Amino acid sequence: MRFAMNHIAAPGLSLEAFFTMARKLGATEVEIRNDLPDIVATLSASEVRDMASSAGVRIVSINALYPFNLWSGDLPDRAEALADYAAACGAKALVMCPLNDGRTVTFDDLVAALSALKPLLEARGLTGLVEPLGFPVSSLRSKAQAISAIEAVGGAQTYRLVHDTFHHHLAGEREFFPEWTGLVHISGVTDPDIAVDAMLDPHRGLVDARDRLGNLDQIRTLLAGGYDGPFSFEPFSPQVHALSDPETALRDSMSHVIAHV
Repeated sequence: MRFAMNHIAAPGLSLEAFFTMARKLGATEVEIRNDLPDIVATLSASEVRDMASSAGVRIVSINALYPFNLWSGDLPDRAEALADYAAACGAKALVMCPLNDGRTVTFDDLVAALSALKPLLEARGLTGLVEPLGFPVSSLRSKAQAISAIEAVGGAQTYRLVHDTFHHHLAGEREFFPEWTGLVHISGVTDPDIAVDAMLDPHRGLVDARDRLGNLDQIRTLLAGGYDGPFSFEPFSPQVHALSDPETALRDSMSHVIAHV
């Protein structure tokens, strides 16, 4: 297995310092974000491309286009702008997250969004990484439903799934679809008192022996099924973000995963 780093793992670091840390940890694949921190709005695509080249890392994705499944309002313009930025900075994919505010988005609307995004992504040589969110208020919780919609638009060459270990656990999913998976996000929840349905992004820390999400079992299952892509650290916990030495904490988590997988 190989690891990647999402900038949310150390959002206090500048992009250049983040890339350097990733390389020191042995990761050559990174994810940049348009939030927390918003690199897209603060650096030009050429600056990002040059920083990645100098550090010796490859940008696997920009995280994220939201809400990708509600193709209305300013989303078409935002999608095109983000895709242009991704292509210009050397990113290989866009992470695409569904509406997550309790409103329902129909399957037909999901299909319509994927259909509209498909030529936009293909023209720029990008992969669309569909990330179902397991929160009870999410409009797309199931990877199986995402695959059905991708197949409905003939999108098997354009789209892949993000398997997020946190969201997989929250959604109670049993199927893994390693053959459809283009990226895995890993994070751990250690709070023994929080109910699964009440888990939120701030509960997501690094993976250690106290993890409640079954990260190790999920990783083993994906690897056994043939997944050979990166496992990207994506902790949202304020405690992780406040660490004075995120590199050591990430290294310890990597060592734990490697030792037990």
